Amino acid sequence: MVRTLALALAVAVGFAAAPAYAASPEAEDIVAKSEITLKRVLRDQENGPRVRDLMKRAKGVMIFPNIIKGAFFIGGEGGSGVLMARYANDAWSYPAFYTMGSVSFGLQIGGQSSEAVLLVMTQNGVDAILNDQVKLGADLSAAAGPVGAGAEASTTTAGGADIYVYSLNQGLFVGASLEGAVVARRNDWNEGYYGKPVTPIGIVRENKAQNPDADPLRAQVEALN
Repeated sequence: MVRTLALALAVAVGFAAAPAYAASPEAEDIVAKSEITLKRVLRDQENGPRVRDLMKRAKGVMIFPNIIKGAFFIGGEGGSGVLMARYANDAWSYPAFYTMGSVSFGLQIGGQSSEAVLLVMTQNGVDAILNDQVKLGADLSAAAGPVGAGAEASTTTAGGADIYVYSLNQGLFVGASLEGAVVARRNDWNEGYYGKPVTPIGIVRENKAQNPDADPLRAQVEALN
């Protein structure tokens, strides 16, 4: 049982160190897929209009192109993605790389692949993600993104969440959500993608690293201002 749990944790969170030479190609793939995921979410008839509206006020955005969930009594989910944040002049930062993962317990069946866009609505949310790993639902409040009638009111009240989650799912999964997921930095990918040691704060807040391969993604996000 202990060995099974350890394996589930490793698969779900995906924190195993990757070789430095492999970091850049994988990071490039995540950036390209993040652009596709954002386009898909924006085209979605239910989610798209609200994402467009909320992005005008969002302080940051995280995009996870492929969150894998699989469960049989011990469930897990995990994937890699990017964080971008808005500057004072409404330009958007280059992406910093993160993993997100969790393990859950209980009677669960099936498997699911999700694409998720997490809209970070508060500066506290952006700062917390930049400064340390965070747990959704504990360190930061997270909720399913509102849609439809009444959505505007639910996002402007004092009790609004730090993060709103919009996802596109494929396959069957019963019993798990992003509640309790841990978001942590992928320093190996940040170094590989930008060609030098650099922290998420250096990328997102201080603009100390640039990679023109990410310009199409940044342009897509900035077009939503």
